[in-house]
Amino acid sequence: MFSGLSGFPITPMNEAGIDEAAYAGLVQRLAAAGVDSIGALGSTGVYAYLSREERARVARLAVDAAGGVPVMAGIGALRTRDVLDLAEDAQRAGVGALLLAPVSYHSLNAAEVYCLFETVARNVSVPLCVYDNPGTTRFDFSDELHGRIAQLPNIRSIKIPGVPAQPAAAAERVARLRALVPAHVSIGVSGDKFGATGMSAGCEVWYSVIGGIFPKTTLAITRAAQAGNAAEAARLSERLAPLWELFGKYNGSLRVIGAAANLMGLAQQPCIPLPLHAIEGADREHLARLIDTLELA
Repeated sequence: MFSGLSGFPITPMNEAGIDEAAYAGLVQRLAAAGVDSIGALGSTGVYAYLSREERARVARLAVDAAGGVPVMAGIGALRTRDVLDLAEDAQRAGVGALLLAPVSYHSLNAAEVYCLFETVARNVSVPLCVYDNPGTTRFDFSDELHGRIAQLPNIRSIKIPGVPAQPAAAAERVARLRALVPAHVSIGVSGDKFGATGMSAGCEVWYSVIGGIFPKTTLAITRAAQAGNAAEAARLSERLAPLWELFGKYNGSLRVIGAAANLMGLAQQPCIPLPLHAIEGADREHLARLIDTLELA
């Protein structure tokens, strides 16, 4: 469950609701490509924009469409009470793991974040992944806090936001965290620009946005890194530099991935919730060319 490539698809939707057929198609596509797990209701899955009922429905759709591939579902919410309700819904849907970010409006402190994870970890029956995503939560985990949380029951993975670009520095960063985290808790990298470097530096899993839309492309990088071929993984990742530039320009991947899903015929437009908009104009045309010339699939 917590190794290899975990693909995180968007949740195609408009103001009328979720496009269930498109979502099932995206999940089936990932399963057919051979991803190791599927991450439903991550940030790219726009969990924060969905009601409890919608999130429960998406979890069920993902499990049903995954064909036995393990599914992890996001359960982040402002209140611990709501997190526990979402966890119960996802477990009833049959997910194999839960993904929890310390979502907040008022900034949280370390004690509050630890209490959140302690409460949830002791009240769930499936593995829990710690979602370290300061870009959206505005909370910065220390390695020491990760180490404390990793000792809790049911904690099985930590999703870090990235690693240094230089391989040696990346390896040192992963080693520092690994020294504080039990062996049964995997370390996973996110931030797709850092995926190849993170995997080659010792991360066991890549939690990937592009893995949710371009699974074959991402699997090639993942398998090269797993085989110890860091140079090939880096080469394959460097080909995608124009994609990383688009992600940077739009402050993240969601607007780009929403446009890609439409361009590839995988979702209708619009497919992300207002007030968000998928990229348009010259950048959309640029993305279409990238999908073609880089043979993204």
